[in-house]
Amino acid sequence: MSDFEYPDDLMYTTDHEWVRVEGNVVRIGITSFASDALGDIVYVTLPDDGAEVQAGTTCGEVESTKSVSDVYAPVSGTVSGRNEELDAAPELVNSDPYGDGWMFEVTVADPEALEGLLSAAEYQTQLD
Repeated sequence: MSDFEYPDDLMYTTDHEWVRVEGNVVRIGITSFASDALGDIVYVTLPDDGAEVQAGTTCGEVESTKSVSDVYAPVSGTVSGRNEELDAAPELVNSDPYGDGWMFEVTVADPEALEGLLSAAEYQTQLD
C-alpha cells in the first residue's frame, strides 16, 4: 500500500473517502487507493447544493470502466458546494484525487462527528 499517497492533513473513512476540514465546512473526495481500485473514472454523480446528507449513507456514485461504486457521506450536514469540473472531466478523480478531483463540500451539522474519522495512519492500517 506504500505506493499510494494519504496526506496527513486529511481525515479518512473506512469507505475510502477523504475529508479536509476547513472550519465547519468539509471538502470530500475519494482516496488514491479507491480511485486506483476503480480504474479509469468516466462519470461522477454528486449530491445537489443544499441537499441534506446523513453520515454513512449514499450520496453519489463514481462510474468507472470496471464498475459503479457508491460515494458515502462521511458526516451529516448540508451540501454547500460541488465540483462542477467533474461533469466534463471525471478523470480528475484519478489524476488528482486530493486536489482538483475533490467531489463536494458539506457544512457539518455536528462538528463532534469529525472525531469518528480516521487519521492517515489509521486508514492505512485498515487497508493492510
